[in-house]
Amino acid sequence: MKKVVFALIAGLMLMPISVKADEGMWFLMFIERLNHRDMEKEGLQLSSEEIYSINHSSLKDAIVQFNGGCTAEIVSKEALVLTNHHCGYGAIAELSTAEQNYLKDGFWAKDKTAEMKPKSLYVRFFVRMDDVSKRILSKVNDKMSELDRDKAIQQEIALIEKENSEGGKYTVSVRPFFQGNEYYYFVYQDYKDVRLVGTPPESVGKFGGDTDNWEWPRHTGDFSMFRVYADKDGNPAEYSTENVPLKPKHYLPISLKGVQEDDFAMILGYPGRTNRWMPANGIEQNIKFAYPAWVEGAKLGMDRMKVYMDKDATVNLKYASKYASTANYWKNRQGMIDALTKSGTVKTKTIQETKFNDWANKPENKAEFGNVMATINGYYAKTNLKSRHDNYLSQLMRTAAFGSAPANLGNTLLDYYNENEAKRAELLPKVNALIETVYGKFYAPLEKEVFIAQLNLYSSKGSEYGLSPMMSKWKEENKGDFTAYVNDAVSKSIFASKESVLNFMKDPKIENITKDPLYAVSNDLQTRVRAKSDEQNQLDDAFEKAFRNMVKGMRASSTSAIQYPDANSTLRLTYGKVRSLPKDKRNDAKINNYTTMTGMVKKYKAGDEEFDIPARLLELNEAKDFGQYADKAGYMPVNFLTDNDITGGNSGSPVLNGKGELIGIAFDGNIEGIAGDVIFDKKLQRTINVDIRYVLWIIDKYAGAKHIVDEMTIATDNLN
Repeated sequence: MKKVVFALIAGLMLMPISVKADEGMWFLMFIERLNHRDMEKEGLQLSSEEIYSINHSSLKDAIVQFNGGCTAEIVSKEALVLTNHHCGYGAIAELSTAEQNYLKDGFWAKDKTAEMKPKSLYVRFFVRMDDVSKRILSKVNDKMSELDRDKAIQQEIALIEKENSEGGKYTVSVRPFFQGNEYYYFVYQDYKDVRLVGTPPESVGKFGGDTDNWEWPRHTGDFSMFRVYADKDGNPAEYSTENVPLKPKHYLPISLKGVQEDDFAMILGYPGRTNRWMPANGIEQNIKFAYPAWVEGAKLGMDRMKVYMDKDATVNLKYASKYASTANYWKNRQGMIDALTKSGTVKTKTIQETKFNDWANKPENKAEFGNVMATINGYYAKTNLKSRHDNYLSQLMRTAAFGSAPANLGNTLLDYYNENEAKRAELLPKVNALIETVYGKFYAPLEKEVFIAQLNLYSSKGSEYGLSPMMSKWKEENKGDFTAYVNDAVSKSIFASKESVLNFMKDPKIENITKDPLYAVSNDLQTRVRAKSDEQNQLDDAFEKAFRNMVKGMRASSTSAIQYPDANSTLRLTYGKVRSLPKDKRNDAKINNYTTMTGMVKKYKAGDEEFDIPARLLELNEAKDFGQYADKAGYMPVNFLTDNDITGGNSGSPVLNGKGELIGIAFDGNIEGIAGDVIFDKKLQRTINVDIRYVLWIIDKYAGAKHIVDEMTIATDNLN
C-alpha cells in the first residue's frame, strides 16, 4: 500500500491517508498536489504540466469524449481518432447496408475522400475546469427544502455556464461532486464533423461476442477509427466538403515496445457512473429488487429481438447496436448481483455505517448527523418494491419502441398543431427529425412482439408495487395477455409505422392522437414513469439531504477512506500497473496478463457468430507474418490486463506508459471485478485492453491500410 500526503486545498476536506495507486478516478487539475509524486514512483516520466495545462498543449488535449458515451484519443497530426469498435458500432451500422455491410465485413478508407460521415456523431474536447463550490454553496442553507435548494443552485449554475461559454463558443457544464458537497465547472469544445476512417470486421472487433463479454482470457480487436474535421480556421463546423482535418493541440505517439508485468499504466477518459458512496441498504436493494428485474426484462427483450435479427440481415443491422447495448448491461447487472453477493459488500458497508453512526451521535455531531443513517435506511425500506417495479418498466421502455415512441411523438404532434402556421414552419424540421429517429431503425413485427412480451411481464411483475388504474384495467380485461390487444392497437394506430404518421400529417385530425390506442398505452406508461406521490416527494427530499450529510460526515470523520469523487462522465485519470490474474489453463500465455493470436485461433469456430475468424487473418497467423508488431518473444499479442480503476464511459480510453505513449485501448473489465462501480477490489478488479500492436497489425497487415499507420507517430526509441 502506497503512501501519499494530500495537501490541504480549498474546497477539499483531505487528510493524509494511505491510498492504492490503482484505485481512484482523479481530477487532472489536482494531479500535481495529490498524485504526481506517487505516479513518479510507479514509473511516470511526465510532469503534471504535461498531463494537464490550460495555457500549453498537454495530454488532456488528445483525449476526447466520443459521442457522449465513450472515450477516444487523437493519434495523428490530422486528428485521426481511435476508440473501441463497440463505441463506433452505431455509426458503422448506420453507414452499412445489406449490400455493403461494413459492420460485418469491415471498412478502410483508401484516402480522406472515402471517409464517411454518419448523420450524428461528435467529439468533445476538454478545455479547462475550476472549483465553484464556495460560490454555489453560498446560495443555499440547511433550512431550504431540497426543491428550493436545487432551484437556487440551478440559477447560479446558469450564470456560471453563461459567463464561461464565451458567447456560445464553448459548452460549459457545472457538476456536483461528493453528493452535492462540492461543485466544479468544465469547459468543452464540440466538433460535429466526425467521419469513419476504418473498422475491422465484426469477427475481429467483436470476437467472442456475448460469451466472452466481461470475461478473461479475451481475444477481441475492439477498435475503430474516425477523423475530426473543422473549417479552414480550425473551428467546429457542420459537415461540409470544404472542411479539413483538424490540427489538434496534441496527439499521442505510439509505443511498440509492448508490456511487462508491473509496467506503469495510466488511463485518461470519461468514466460514466460509479456509486462508491452508496449505502449498504441501497446495495441490497439493487441485489434483491432492482437488478433482478433489469436482468429479466433485458433478457426478454434480447430474446425477442434475436428471433427477427437472425432471419433478416437488414433487420440485424437496424437492431445490432440496440441489441449489443442491451446485452452488455444485461450481463453487467447479473454480474453485479453475483459479485456483490459473493464479496459481502452489504456487510462491509454496514460495518462502516455503524462506525459512522456512532460518530454521528456524539453530542458535538448529533444535531447535524444524528438522524442520517436512520433516514437513509428508512428510505430504502419504503422503496424496495418501487425499485423492482421501475426496473421492469424501464426495460419495457428501453427495448420496446411502442412503449415510448407513440407518447413522445404524439405529444410532439399535439404541441406542433397547437401552434400558428409560422411557428409550425419553424418546428417542422424537428418533427421530421423525431419521426426519422423513431422509425429509421424500426421493424414493426419485431416491435410488436417485444411490446407484447414486455407488457405481459411488466403487468405481472410490477403489480406488487402497483400499476396505474388504466394498466390495471387493461390487464384485467385481457387476462394478463396483451397479444390480441396490441395486435388490434397496431392495426388501428397512427404510430404503427412511419407511413401512417406521414399520412396522418397530410390530413391531421388532432382528436385522433388522444384516441389512438398505442398512444393511450404509451402515454399511460410515460405518465407512470414520471409519477410521484406527495409521500414519495417527501421521502426523496429527506433522503437527498441525508445522503449528502452522510458523505460530508464520513469525510469529516475519516470513516471512509475514499478521497476521489464518484465518476460522472467528467475527465479523470487513473493509474496503476500491468497486472496478471492467477494462472488460467484457458490462456496459452506464459503470464496471465496478456493473450495471443495462438489463443484466439484455439477459440476459432468456422461460421460461428461469435468465434469465426476471417480467412486472411488465419493465413497471416499461419505464416507468422506479424512484421514489426510481434512481441520480441515471437508471438502476436492481442489483449492485456492492467489494474486501473475504470467503469462504463472509459470504453475507448487510451492506455499510456510512463512517457505518455499509447500502448493500448481500454475496452472492458473482468466479471470477477464487476462490482467495482460500488466497491473497488484490489485483488480482483482488472481492465482489459487491446494491445496497440494488434491494432496496428490489423490495419497494416490484415487490412492493407498501411497509409493509416504511416500517419501515426511511432516512438522509435523503444522498438523491438
